Amino acid sequence: MRDPGLARALAAEFIGSAWLLAVVVGSGIMGERLSAGNTALALLANAIATGCALLVLIVIFAPLSGAHFNPAVSAAFWSRGELPVRRLLAYAPAQLLGALVGVAIAHGMFELPIVQASQHGRSGGAQWLGEFVATAGLVLTILGSIAARPAWTPLLVAGYITAAYWFTSSTSFANPAVTIARSFTDSFAGIAPGDVAGFIVAQMFGAAAAAWLGGWLWPSTENSMKS
Repeated sequence: MRDPGLARALAAEFIGSAWLLAVVVGSGIMGERLSAGNTALALLANAIATGCALLVLIVIFAPLSGAHFNPAVSAAFWSRGELPVRRLLAYAPAQLLGALVGVAIAHGMFELPIVQASQHGRSGGAQWLGEFVATAGLVLTILGSIAARPAWTPLLVAGYITAAYWFTSSTSFANPAVTIARSFTDSFAGIAPGDVAGFIVAQMFGAAAAAWLGGWLWPSTENSMKS
């Protein structure tokens, strides 16, 4: 690849997405095994592990790629004129491939079949509304923190996702790549393949709504210069 900056950015998005999914799925498996059937305890373990991992991943990879790990977030930045279309089209496959690898790594660590199809149903209007809210909140958290307290962005995103695991009906997937990858694990974190499309549609609508609202609340530098 001729552009070393893009190469490093894609590596960051791939590694970060893989790492994130290894944490999401691995902590879900561990939490379920140790909670003796207490779903609330398993979800708490899953949420805390995911939030802590996000804090680490955003801090170390943001200088390389922005630490999106999420096609919906990348699309929101593109819509604001802050991410070239070339990077958007390159980021999404790296994020998805990394997420799939992360699921496989989690399965390997816990001696489970590497490739699975989830049987965990997650469908219906309440779940889709949960994903709309989760994704819109994530994008607004990112845009707002960058505008107000950039150094706090990793902590604020981690805190939001930890909270969203609990206050949304869907437990906050908020990420199309994560959603697809989690359909390949028949574990605590899984989602049935047939329910993936509904989640992704809700996520993209949530991201679009938040990008529009965020563009009004916190205009990008480029848009501010035009006004």
